[in-house]
Amino acid sequence: MHKAVVIIPSRFDSIRFPGKPLATLNGKSIIHHVYEQASGSALADSVYVATDDERILKEVNSFGGRTVMTSRSHICGTDRIAEAAKNIECDIIVNVQGDEPFIRAEMVDDIIHILRDDEKASMSTLCVRIDNQEDLLSPHTVKVVMNKEGYALYFSRAPIPYCRDHWRDLNSISFIPDKTVVMKHIGIYGFRKNVLMEFTSMEKSELEHIEKLEQLRALSAGLKIKVRETKFNTFGIDTKEDLRKAEEWQNIFL
Repeated sequence: MHKAVVIIPSRFDSIRFPGKPLATLNGKSIIHHVYEQASGSALADSVYVATDDERILKEVNSFGGRTVMTSRSHICGTDRIAEAAKNIECDIIVNVQGDEPFIRAEMVDDIIHILRDDEKASMSTLCVRIDNQEDLLSPHTVKVVMNKEGYALYFSRAPIPYCRDHWRDLNSISFIPDKTVVMKHIGIYGFRKNVLMEFTSMEKSELEHIEKLEQLRALSAGLKIKVRETKFNTFGIDTKEDLRKAEEWQNIFL
């Protein structure tokens, strides 16, 4: 049986929201929420927070969480979890973003299931159907299209696929219930350990530079990313305004 671990990358020096992991959401730090949700996974053997900051280390230790200290030089969470994973005995690594307090244990289990069940998949991730105009048009909401076997064909910040029969041009794009089928990518990833190490050593692809989406590096290199639709939605906290929205959203989540 493959051993699976969750690694949560978490840094203090966010440009838009410094100290974000330690900000409180209904009396509990964001990183505590994320760790607690991930720890509910039935398939993950352990959960770690990978950080470069003593303040985050202290907070995670205060609620009994496991931590790995990493370099301050990493520019993305994937590089941070790769450093942490080098000294962790495991076969599957789940990257849960440290600003996703509404991630569910069932979502972590889905990510692990995919890699245990599909030997052709190098990576795994999730998607959910978009049901509103804001997400459809927002470049902050990443979209994904898959082939009939569930492997990702492309990820984009633009609305894909383009519904030609319902959208006359780029200025007429609108959400049409039951006719507009666009999938939102949820940024939780599963990697086989050897794939993670290979991925972080690759040069960025041209598509990654254009869209600013690192999963396009994997697709450009020919790696197979298996995508599973989930019934759960979630969103990351990037700003203080997002935190205020999260306080309202938590009532629905619970």
